[in-house]
Amino acid sequence: MTDTSAVKDALRRQHIETPSWAYGNSGTRFKVFAQRGVPRTPREKIDDAAQVHRFTGVAPSVALHIPWDTVDDYAALAAYAKERGVEVGAINTNVFQDDDYMLGSVTNPDPAIRRKALDHLLECVDIMDATGSRDLKLWFSDGTNYPGQDDIRARQDRMAEALAAVYERLGDHQRFLLEYKLFEPAFYMTDLPDWGASYAHCLKLGPKAQVVVDTGHHAPGTNIEFIVAFLLREGKLGGFDFNSRFYADDDLMVGAADPFQLFRIMYEVVRGGGYDPAAGVAFMLDQCHNIEPKIQGQIRSVMNVQEATAKALLVDAGALRAAQDSGDVLGANAVFMDAFNTDVRPLLAELREETGLHRDPIAAYVASGYYEKVVEERKDGQAAGWGA
Repeated sequence: MTDTSAVKDALRRQHIETPSWAYGNSGTRFKVFAQRGVPRTPREKIDDAAQVHRFTGVAPSVALHIPWDTVDDYAALAAYAKERGVEVGAINTNVFQDDDYMLGSVTNPDPAIRRKALDHLLECVDIMDATGSRDLKLWFSDGTNYPGQDDIRARQDRMAEALAAVYERLGDHQRFLLEYKLFEPAFYMTDLPDWGASYAHCLKLGPKAQVVVDTGHHAPGTNIEFIVAFLLREGKLGGFDFNSRFYADDDLMVGAADPFQLFRIMYEVVRGGGYDPAAGVAFMLDQCHNIEPKIQGQIRSVMNVQEATAKALLVDAGALRAAQDSGDVLGANAVFMDAFNTDVRPLLAELREETGLHRDPIAAYVASGYYEKVVEERKDGQAAGWGA
């Protein structure tokens, strides 16, 4: 049997980073529905992120996205975050929203455009220096739409050249996390389409290059937990972007599409030692809330990760190993299913109470009156969204 006190101790160390862009007006490619009380500035995004941490106790950092979160003084922004009880986390780059990047950014056939993209990536490392951030998140929309449009091998050479330049610029305590995506917006060939391509580039560069697994960036039926187990075994899993997808997009709340998959992923994280803070695996949300309330959506997402993690920690490792070693297929599966089917909400409610938090974070947030307060305070000005 698993010791629930040990599970609680492990859960107290959990750290789930929220994304600044989740608090602005953003959503699908078709329509963004504006909401009241949305932050207008990076500081107001940090204010909202601080509320998620206030009521969950496990979200002490907020990721920034450049240029969406551009400010004149990044050190001052980091100091502001600390005043609000959180800190600046990963710095996310953006080389996909400029007209120059129609044919790609760092893999573009035009060397001037490649230089422009690389300069942005290096600027983001400067921002890391100013904020004290450890992680630089790299995602490229680069790819082609038609056979013969560009040289596939040459594009890989250009990608490798850019990544090597960024790697060289990183400080001793910094790293980059290289993301991948099966398709979209490139529909014939994506330059970083899967974990293998990302892993190969990172392996060549060294320990400061790690793979980030976005849970919504895979073909239907992909065994994501295998990818997690493999990368952990190789010491190349840098972090997660947690979200859900039903078909092609990936901006739904984590655990919405397949909570069992999230549990299986978190089990492999625990099994592979990735849950230990020393492993350096970053657990980040990457979601855009279009029809659900922003802050409540983030709180619920954090709670979903907490619940999946608690269930993963409850797997009876001894019983599982015994069943596996004896070839008891159904017995081993039953150990897994017993943990997944456990209602861990009472355990998490107790844990929150023990740490001075309300048992129900969403109810506590709603009762706080924060939403009504910011709706009044932010009724003037331009709400933040994609591109702002």
